[in-house]
Amino acid sequence: GAVREQGASLYLQNCASCHGPDGQGGDAGPPLVMAGAAGADFYLRTGRMPLGAPGQAPQRSEPHFDDAEIAALVEYVASLGTGPDIPQVTAGGDLHRGFELYTANCAACHGASGSGNAVGGGAAAANLHQANALDVAEAMVVGPGVMPRFEFDQRDQDAIVAYVLFLQSAPTPGGVPLGGFGPVSEGFVAVLIGLGVFVLVARFVGRRPRGPQAEVPAEEIQ
Repeated sequence: GAVREQGASLYLQNCASCHGPDGQGGDAGPPLVMAGAAGADFYLRTGRMPLGAPGQAPQRSEPHFDDAEIAALVEYVASLGTGPDIPQVTAGGDLHRGFELYTANCAACHGASGSGNAVGGGAAAANLHQANALDVAEAMVVGPGVMPRFEFDQRDQDAIVAYVLFLQSAPTPGGVPLGGFGPVSEGFVAVLIGLGVFVLVARFVGRRPRGPQAEVPAEEIQ
């Protein structure tokens, strides 16, 4: 149809030089035959593709295409193979179940608070505070970057999505979150700072040069 033809034209102009004219991949880009609609939608909607130059790390940014162009590209890329469809997201997932699944499967890389972490080899797990519900669901079935693909059923998928959205507005009553490793009490920080100042003052006083001792008159000693 006309939409797929538009997608094919956009693909040849913007994607084929790296991913190959038929999505088979090349030296500058991976194959797209298994990306599916979910993969194309995730990377295009979050502005991770197309890259400004081959070899760049995909990073979230403003989309390069408008909604109609993205839809056309998604339909065309999906026709290249048998990759995953765009997942459906149902609101109202079980938060407690989501917490359990997130802790077991996601927190090691994305952090307890979802703020992201370095995962080695120059790669980093994304900050989930910028993701919407569909971003999270798509990432689970696509496995972008070094992230593995997950095969959660609808109930568990919705639970994880609900928990990630909860993390975006969850309070941190203890104070400053350190890279997702949990809140740090202001009192604890104050104690550390106070002890540090105390040690510095003690060392300064201990190192002060002392003047000559004043002679005490003999009559005052008696």
